Amino acid sequence: MTSSDRERLRATFTEDAELYDRARPGYPPRMFDDLTGMVGLGAGCRVLEIGCGTGQATVPLARRGCRIVAVELGPQMAAVARRNLAGYRDDVQVLDAAFEDWPLPAEPFDVVFAATAFHWIDPAVRVERSAAALRPGGALATVATSHVAGGTEGFFVEVQNCYERFDPKTPPNLRLSTADEIVEDDEEITRSGRFDAATFLRYEWELHYTSAEYLDVLRTYSGHRALQPAARRDLLHCIEHLIEHDYEGGITKRYLTELRVARRRK
Repeated sequence: MTSSDRERLRATFTEDAELYDRARPGYPPRMFDDLTGMVGLGAGCRVLEIGCGTGQATVPLARRGCRIVAVELGPQMAAVARRNLAGYRDDVQVLDAAFEDWPLPAEPFDVVFAATAFHWIDPAVRVERSAAALRPGGALATVATSHVAGGTEGFFVEVQNCYERFDPKTPPNLRLSTADEIVEDDEEITRSGRFDAATFLRYEWELHYTSAEYLDVLRTYSGHRALQPAARRDLLHCIEHLIEHDYEGGITKRYLTELRVARRRK
């Protein structure tokens, strides 16, 4: 992905922050328990969150008593995050800023955290700036979510016909990978020389969607939002028709959530 494509696509998320907040799935609660055990989240722990969105991952951190500075590029997303975190005003600050440009404070953080946001940050600076924000021995924790094989498998095979028809960038005969086929990747972190080897934890889980709920999720994806309006409308209509007529109005989607944690070298 080019830098211009990255800038264009990541800007789409703030176009409908309320939909994003309502439709996007959260994260497995066990992930936050595991992260707490790994890095000592709790009262007084200083956390810098990159790309907090509407606060879906920030709230569980705030509940643990963390002191959080959350940096969010989209002003509408940040506004919803502030509303969702209103009960934690003394401990959570949500800032409208791009992480690449935000001046790092003098006091270092214990944890730099990014939930499905790290890949949107400029790869030329994201690891180095994360290291610079951390105290020695502090942790960089990133979360990636992938759609993997499982759930209503027949639907996800058939729906490719809709994508091939209305989205010209869709590769032919595209099929979902299994969770085992998704490689754990810490090459970027290792290459930087700033962190020890990463630890990976993985969580597979499923959500059931009605056709309306699933279309709302799709409307939050950058690739769908970037389509021409007519193509997006026809694509979503094709998907809705398939779910309603062939899958009794609902489908199940399987997710893989991967937590990657690396300690900054002292």
